[in-house]
Amino acid sequence: MRRYTILLERDPEDGSYTVSVPTLPGIVTQGRDLQDAIEMARDAIRCHIDGLLKDGLPIPDEDEPPQVLTVDVEAAA
Repeated sequence: MRRYTILLERDPEDGSYTVSVPTLPGIVTQGRDLQDAIEMARDAIRCHIDGLLKDGLPIPDEDEPPQVLTVDVEAAA
């Protein structure tokens, strides 16, 4: 069993979610709602790991979850 942090971004127009996995660059998937997005992320991670194994490449571990911060930035109006 492996554990990875996923980042979910909700589309305000249709409520769908785009998902990325910081520890596994290149994984981007989407789901029509939160639960669907999470399941799509699990499937994408499994496929990515299977591909790494087939190619004989190492599987990255997430030693420490990435930090997500919100910052305020002054911008010209």
